[in-house]
Amino acid sequence: MTPTADAGYRRIRLDLAYDGTDFAGWARQPGLRTVQGVVEEALTTVLRLAGTVRLTVAGRTDAGVHARRQVAHLDVPAAVWQALPGRSGRSPADALTHRLNGLLSRGTRPRGASDVVVLAASVAPKDFDARFAASWRRYTYRVADARAERNPLRRTHVLWHRAALDEQAMNVAAEALCGEHDFLAYCKPREGATTIRTLQHFAWRRSPEEGGVLVAQVRADAFCHAMVRSLVGACLAVGQGQRDVGWPSTVLAARRRDSAVQVAPAHGLTLEEVGYPSAEQLAQRVAAARNMRGPLP
Repeated sequence: MTPTADAGYRRIRLDLAYDGTDFAGWARQPGLRTVQGVVEEALTTVLRLAGTVRLTVAGRTDAGVHARRQVAHLDVPAAVWQALPGRSGRSPADALTHRLNGLLSRGTRPRGASDVVVLAASVAPKDFDARFAASWRRYTYRVADARAERNPLRRTHVLWHRAALDEQAMNVAAEALCGEHDFLAYCKPREGATTIRTLQHFAWRRSPEEGGVLVAQVRADAFCHAMVRSLVGACLAVGQGQRDVGWPSTVLAARRRDSAVQVAPAHGLTLEEVGYPSAEQLAQRVAAARNMRGPLP
């Protein structure tokens, strides 16, 4: 049974940022360097707990995908939490953040420039769940087409696309996909998991601050595996004139995987933030998220 604050534990929320370039994704995998693996090892060292600490995360990002503000939680014995500052004078949250980042940056070049950083640690309400309490996740996807600046300093975070893209056509196609749908056509389904999602916002804009790079803003209550990159891939086909603006909606309505939908490369994708309801609404949100949605009519 997972310990809770009521049983003498503190539920701790961690806000994280990472460059996914050299990670094999979020989820721990034997023999591979993953974000979860690296952070859990650091937590195990700092907290000095028997066995390996296990994190629950808002969204398991794929290999190469970045995060500006990922959220995870773990349960820590109250006595361990209170003892973290030692004689430092820091709060337990500041002490944990400081010590974790020290471990995560150890041996990096330049010194301290880790590719994963703990932005903040905090005591969360007892009903908080990083995964199931989330109301929405927001991602961005960046594309430098033939009309945009090719910045080599950002090549690991922006897809370089040879052709010029029509962002107006891409926006029309994207907007038509919003709402609650079965996104099976744009997902790699996992056994026992639903592919019904509510796409709350999907839009493209050309960013003058980023040299004319096209930026997709994609927000949903949750995403299934490869969903964002598949949606982006469909829009790219529209933007370069290979498909008409109605094609992505036609694919969606078919409710089956379509080999014509290309999954966009991972490195252009960044998890920007995760939204949560007020503390009073957390339990209700968790219950709703755990209740798997049935087939749509």
